[in-house]
Formats: sequence, C-alpha cells, structure tokens
Amino acid sequence: MRGIYLHIPFCKQACTYCDFFFTTRGGLKPAFLKSLAAETEHYRHSDWPAVPISTVYFGGGTPSRLTGGEFAAILGHLGSVFNLDQTVETTVEVNPDDLTPGYLRQLKQAGVNRLSVGIQTFNPDRLRFMNRAHTREHALQCLQMIREEGFRSWTADLIYGNPGQSPDDLAEDIETLLAFDPPHISAYSLTVEPHTRLGSMVRKKLVEPADDELVASHTELLVNMLGAGGIERYEVSNFARPGHEAVHNSAYWSHQDYLGLGPGAHSFLWKPDEATAKRWSNKPHMPEYLGKSPNPFGLEELTPEQLATERMMMGFRTREGVKTGELKERYRFDFSSRQLQKILKFNDEKLLVYDGETIRLTGKGMLVADRITLEIISS
Repeated sequence: MRGIYLHIPFCKQACTYCDFFFTTRGGLKPAFLKSLAAETEHYRHSDWPAVPISTVYFGGGTPSRLTGGEFAAILGHLGSVFNLDQTVETTVEVNPDDLTPGYLRQLKQAGVNRLSVGIQTFNPDRLRFMNRAHTREHALQCLQMIREEGFRSWTADLIYGNPGQSPDDLAEDIETLLAFDPPHISAYSLTVEPHTRLGSMVRKKLVEPADDELVASHTELLVNMLGAGGIERYEVSNFARPGHEAVHNSAYWSHQDYLGLGPGAHSFLWKPDEATAKRWSNKPHMPEYLGKSPNPFGLEELTPEQLATERMMMGFRTREGVKTGELKERYRFDFSSRQLQKILKFNDEKLLVYDGETIRLTGKGMLVADRITLEIISS
C-alpha cells in the first residue's frame, strides 16, 4: 500500500514560527490547480497506479484555502489516475477561521474523512504572538461544528514550550481541547527555525525561548493530562484514542512508499526487488512549479545502511519501537557489540526496554529520544 501527499501552499498570512513552504498570493490558485492536475496526469502511465493507495493527505500551507468544489475535482482526478478503491484515510489540514457547516459538508461529500485542525493554542495573546489568522472564538466554534457535522476522525494541533507560557497556561489549553472529546492530538514543542520571523526575534533578543527544563515539564504535563483523558502517546508528538492513530503519518515512520504532489512535496519509493530506495522532491518555488513539466529535485539514492539509520530514528520515537528482526530482514542490519552494550546501558537506566527482539523507549526515554538514537547509532 502507498500514500499520496498533496502540498497546498496558500496561506492568509505568515505565522511567526512557520518554516514550511507557503505563499500568500491567492491569485496564483488557478495556475496552481492547473499545474497540480498536469502533475497528477504525469503519473498515469507510471507504475504508481498499479498499487492501491491507502491514504491521501492534503498539507500546507493551508489546504482549507481551497473550496469544497476544488477538493472534489482534485480527488476525482486522483481517482481516475490512481487506485483509490482501498483508501482508508483522506485528511485535509484546515484552519479554524475557514470552517463553516456548509464547507464541512462539502469536504465530506468530496470524500474527506479526516480533518487536521490548526488550533495551536486558545490563548488570545499567544495567538497574536504566533500571528495566527484565527481567534479563540474561531477555534471553539470550529470544534463544535466538527462535532455537529459528525466527523468521526479528526486531530487538533497544539504548540507548547512557547515563550512566557506557564504550565497552567498549557493545562488550560489542554482542558479546553479535551472538552470536545478529540480522537487525536498532535502536540509539538515550539522550534525556533532560523529563517522565520520567530528566528529573527530570537536573534535580536526580542524573545527568550523556553528553557529545556520548562519544555520537559510541559511535555510531562501533556502526557499525563492526555493519558488521564484516554488519549495515549503513540509517537513523541502524537496522541490518540485506540483506533484513531494517523495511518498516513504512521506509514512515513515505517518506510512505506508515498508520492508527493505540489511545490515542495517529497516522495519516497523503495521497490521490493531493489536494494536501494529513492527520495526526491518538487522544488519549493511557485514560478518553478507553475506551467512546467514535473522535474524531480534533489533526487537521492538511499543505501540499506542509511535506511536502517532512518528506521531507527523514526521507530524509536514510536510506541511500537524497532524490531531487530525487521532491521535484519528488510535492512540487512545487525547491531554491533558496542551498540548492543549501549542499548543494554540505556535499558539499565530505564530509558528503554529491550527484550532481545524489540527496543522501545520508556516515557523517560522519550524526553531524550534524539540523544538516545544518536548515541546508539554512533557507537
């Protein structure tokens, strides 16, 4: 099974922290849709239509800048080119201020069965600091609308570790969100990216990022409050009620194939009969994308060793962890004696659990997942 990711780059305005490719030039939408259709058509005679597509994901940018009719046209075209008969999850990222009951019904009619809502916070001052387009009222109204329109599957994004955000502030955000009985929550610690407005503010010492100790306390609070609400952590930044884990994102973490459409979108393909995998992307540049034939950018070939390293980096972040048998069979990788010593050391320190077949990080280990992974790989 494979997935399809479509990057919809349009936004109302630039969020303070965002480092994803986007444009605020809404007038480019007709040309973009034409190019997206041409790129989709480009794959009609490739081997991609031969394998069923399990997930479709519209990311951005802000995909909800498109109309319900435009989603219907895109999904209809995808269905004429690719095999969507076994698609179980079709997700659209939406902003609260874009949603109305009528729009939600149009998305459902187009075939969308999962929403990813960019809440981030309910705090009015923090929303202004983030330069979000929506208000607290928009966020509350949209969550009520999603409930009333009967979307069984949806997720909300929260950002924690913000400058000046106390544990009580975060607890209020979590309590407000839990009141809507979310099936899934993605929660991210604020990252200061250099080429963003936030990065500039930090360099100019206008903003002081939250320190590691505060971020760790926020993480612990988040895990405990969501766990008490029946929403369990299944990946470092993702929490779900049983049966509501994100199928599309989970496929990324286990090296399943996916095709990226749209400017800045990435693709990954690892054919069963080939030792190496391929990863490529579309250039994150609108003039380059509009009106031109698809031209893979940054094509790289990944060796089994590189892929094994990636699998550990992604797998150690998940509840399932990494199975040594999978590493050996699929990636032709065995841990060295030094690496095993490091794994046993972390096991003794209760940062992970190793039973001879599977390596899983503990809650304590999740707090330092990147360090543990790096130390094991580099041993």
